[in-house]
Amino acid sequence: MKKVYAYAIGAVLISSSVFISQGCTKETNSDDELVGNWKRIDDFEGLARSEAVSFTIGDYGYITTGSSSSDRFRDLWEYNTSLRYWTQKANLPGDARNSAVAFSIGTKAYVGTGYNGSARLNDFWEYDQTLNTWTQKADFGGSARYNAIAFAINGKGYVGCGYDGNYLKDIWEFTPGSTSADPGTWVQKASVGGSKRSAAIAFVINNTGYVMGGENNGEIQQDLWSYDATANTWTEKTKVYNYSDDDSYDDDYGTIPRQNGVAFVIDNYVYLSTGENSSINSTTWQYNATTDRWLQKTGFEGTGRTGAVGFTLNGRGFVLTGRSGSLVMDNAYELLPDDEQVDND
Repeated sequence: MKKVYAYAIGAVLISSSVFISQGCTKETNSDDELVGNWKRIDDFEGLARSEAVSFTIGDYGYITTGSSSSDRFRDLWEYNTSLRYWTQKANLPGDARNSAVAFSIGTKAYVGTGYNGSARLNDFWEYDQTLNTWTQKADFGGSARYNAIAFAINGKGYVGCGYDGNYLKDIWEFTPGSTSADPGTWVQKASVGGSKRSAAIAFVINNTGYVMGGENNGEIQQDLWSYDATANTWTEKTKVYNYSDDDSYDDDYGTIPRQNGVAFVIDNYVYLSTGENSSINSTTWQYNATTDRWLQKTGFEGTGRTGAVGFTLNGRGFVLTGRSGSLVMDNAYELLPDDEQVDND
């Protein structure tokens, strides 16, 4: 059974992001030879935390829920990239929690599941950005759980995997109601390929969902699957380890697999960073969905962490909060994927 810490229980969020690939060029592990620069930006102005969730609506990024070494949270914070400050908004109703999921559709966002310190949760809530209000929606269609994954495609949300006392691989589709009084509906869809998984990583590119990594019975999963929502089918992509004996493109893929990391999309490429695989993993990789290949970028330059959140706003990718051991963090970094690395900027 997955070990549960009082201050955090793995988390996956979800947000999406992408990065620029350069085919199957073989890279080394030395950051001196890698491209990309992590720049320190405005600190998150709420309390430090890990295993929070994030979402974006228009030009604004949001963070809610999460945990510290002693508390769980339900406060909601909005980030304005133009004015560079955080504003506290209406608290999430229901229980404070960590390891929940979130996604956004239009001007609405949805937050649910997670762990409140004693019980796994299956409630689901809609946030209206315009009114700054929350409305309870239909409970998540699957079992109460934490460490699930979530993403949105073409006006519908998808939630699945995670841990409910057992590892899971089911996927459920949420259709929002047509009115504020309509709670919406859940329908079970095809389960993700490969093994069951908790604290996996999800992202969306070109209206295609992807799920990778995560942990199952103490083992980090080394696969990547894409989801066609129209056909309701999953397709396995190139394995994320040194799988091919005949080709060199995957020789350094061993540092890609992880749990509790973040992914975000910039210019139709995905960037994967932070998380853990036996230990904290600060390597950063760029995924090109067209070529199905990964390119290593400069590793995350802040304190190594797991349970962070990541999101994309106006073509810019951000990673913030998280934990390292008992230390929880409130700092934030932006990845400039094509810049040369600069120390302490």
